[in-house]
Amino acid sequence: MKKLFSGLIILLLSLSNSLFAEDERDRYMKIYTISGSFEEVRDDLELAITGRGIRINLISHIGDMLVRTGKDIGRTKQVFAHAQAFEFCNSTVSRNTMEADPHNIVFCPYVIAVYSLPNEKDKTYVAYRRPVLFGSAKLKKALQQIEDMYEDIISELK
Repeated sequence: MKKLFSGLIILLLSLSNSLFAEDERDRYMKIYTISGSFEEVRDDLELAITGRGIRINLISHIGDMLVRTGKDIGRTKQVFAHAQAFEFCNSTVSRNTMEADPHNIVFCPYVIAVYSLPNEKDKTYVAYRRPVLFGSAKLKKALQQIEDMYEDIISELK
């Protein structure tokens, strides 16, 4: 009975630690799981961004970079099946954020990652870094617009 009780306590502690880790992660990033192939979700994300009149500045090919550089450093683990990040700017959100505080230049450009993991067919992830809301009410409102913009774009993919 003691072993069973000890085992249950260890299981509960493990579960609470993993839940805490996810809660902690959710403070800093938002991750969505979208049904569909990487290519479909990637194309839909590109259309969701450009359909708002937003120009994509850069597409980072993160998955390809890890494969290419992994060989140079002796690392062969496949982290992603596919992974890219879209970098873009929204003039209205950027102006609001930087008028609230010019030091908010660090929040621009905005980035949304799209990726799939090995052995997860028809499951694609879309994620972004959450802006930390701080400062005056005006500043918090401006920073919230960044997250609202991300959510608006990603809402088209669900």
